[in-house]
Amino acid sequence: MSTFPWGDAMGFGLGVLRLAPRDFWTMTPRELASAWSALLGERPGPLGRQELEALMAQFPDGR
Repeated sequence: MSTFPWGDAMGFGLGVLRLAPRDFWTMTPRELASAWSALLGERPGPLGRQELEALMAQFPDGR
């Protein structure tokens, strides 16, 4: 198990996002990760079979 990358997290939150220290320290790691993903344009992986089938059922092709 590795330790949390506090240096990277603080550098990103305080330096890149320019959050006030109070705002940075009230964020959850999940919120910080979401901001990181949004800024870097990272997207989740491809849809799984169940997600695809749900979308196909919700938005069927017209025939």
